[in-house]
Amino acid sequence: MTRQYSNQAVEIYTDGACSGNPGPGGWGAVLRYGNHEMELHGGESKLTTNNRMELMAAIQALESLTRPSVVRLHTDSVYVRNGVTTWLAGWKRNGWRTSAKQAVKNEDLWRRLDAAAAKHEVHWLWVKGHAGNPGNERADALANRGMDEAKSRARSR
Repeated sequence: MTRQYSNQAVEIYTDGACSGNPGPGGWGAVLRYGNHEMELHGGESKLTTNNRMELMAAIQALESLTRPSVVRLHTDSVYVRNGVTTWLAGWKRNGWRTSAKQAVKNEDLWRRLDAAAAKHEVHWLWVKGHAGNPGNERADALANRGMDEAKSRARSR
């Protein structure tokens, strides 16, 4: 199958946040394409982890794209970057088991991320968190907004 990709890359910055680990969490993403920018955020009011929120940020950003694209996805999560670029192929080959024969943590989200990424040509880039990168700082603020909204929903129940 031949895919038609846009010549210009979609720049995506993602981040996750958690109040306690586990605790209520949030995720945020900034997507830029040419002169267009879109911000996404959400959260989980039940107990979740920072790693799950980092994964969800990347998933939601990639799933929001409406056509196959070249993507430069910036994450401050070593877990997400290494998972996608180093560990994922082995997990799939080993029936979703680690090299130590243990079940892969967050398998549901890894499968979803793998499916979302397969529709695009994704270049996974690590960026140091809280180091003044404007895209990362904005994604962090969105993740915290998602977490705060999730905490508010939990309190109102």
